[in-house]
Amino acid sequence: MIITIGGSAGSGTTTAAKVLSEKLDIPYLSTGSIFRQMAKEHGMSVIEFNKFSENNADIDKELDKRQAEIAYESGNIVVEGRLSAYFIEADLKIWLTAPLDVRAKRISERESKSVDVARNEIKIREESEASRYMEIHNIDINNYEIYDMILNTDRFNPESISQIILETLKVI
Repeated sequence: MIITIGGSAGSGTTTAAKVLSEKLDIPYLSTGSIFRQMAKEHGMSVIEFNKFSENNADIDKELDKRQAEIAYESGNIVVEGRLSAYFIEADLKIWLTAPLDVRAKRISERESKSVDVARNEIKIREESEASRYMEIHNIDINNYEIYDMILNTDRFNPESISQIILETLKVI
């Protein structure tokens, strides 16, 4: 079983994917971790690397290729990444979201920065990614038609989110 979990920055995709992976006893893959590692390899912050990626389609293509290869080799995996649903034929494709202020608060706590700085960084990052995804893949990241489930994580803790997903898996 392959499950993809995408979502906006700070919506809880990483946490949800990890909890679900544990509950299903299958591996977890984070494309964000791959992207952050690639940024580090280039000596850049994530925001700098996003900007750099706007002019270098090979970075996105490599990331897409790596995640798909790993998913198909595994056969049973939870893949967390913004575009994973577009590049992996999954049994369940999930998109997580939450209000901007909620996401900014989560990121500010996780990364020890002010909520205002986190909010501004989210906006910059999302604009950069939306532009890059459209230019490179012709994907409108704000079109959710590809997803089987869209979940606002504002009112749910990670355990509840995993339970909602597990219940959904029982009926598909």
